[in-house]
Amino acid sequence: MKTVAIIDYGMGNLHSARKAVEHVAPDVRVLVTDNADQIREADHVILPGVGAIRDCMHEIRRLEVDTLVREVSRDRPFLGICVGMQALMSRSEENGGVDGINLFPAQVRFFGDNLVENGERLKVPHMGWNEVYQSIDHPMWHNIPEGDRFYFVHSYYAEAEGNADIAGRSHYGVDLAAAVARDNIFAVQFHPEKSARAGLQLLKNFVDWSGK
Repeated sequence: MKTVAIIDYGMGNLHSARKAVEHVAPDVRVLVTDNADQIREADHVILPGVGAIRDCMHEIRRLEVDTLVREVSRDRPFLGICVGMQALMSRSEENGGVDGINLFPAQVRFFGDNLVENGERLKVPHMGWNEVYQSIDHPMWHNIPEGDRFYFVHSYYAEAEGNADIAGRSHYGVDLAAAVARDNIFAVQFHPEKSARAGLQLLKNFVDWSGK
């Protein structure tokens, strides 16, 4: 039986992510675990994340999840979600600057306190449904229409401009990386587990994906 491990480091939507994966893949074993051996043995691995990146990275480093992520992301399908995506970047400017796991060289930026578009001030955090436009043809976009809407909750974003690994983009005052991809790694800023049909399709694609 295929196993999907959701890494539990105390900072993610663990229950809703597990339920969503179980819903789209009832024949798959889904584990929410902090056990390194179980994570190493899993066929697919998910790194979730919510809250402040400084707190997330503190726990990731304290529990040596950063080392584990570098290991397991080399050779199997790996999915980062929300702050779990930001943690894979090189650095976030949140809290004066926080180093990430550095699997992707992108910087994570603050939307700003005065985010304006067409004369209208936009609320930060960016919270709600937004269109995602696919930058590359990728198995994770299977059966997801161009411009489909996903659910976002974030005050910081990975840059889209000059991002060689961008897989999907969205716009909220600025262009932002809604998804990045390289080899067997895919990561999204939005919450697929909260994104209705499109999000469930993306999770199903992840379970079905070989990483190639």
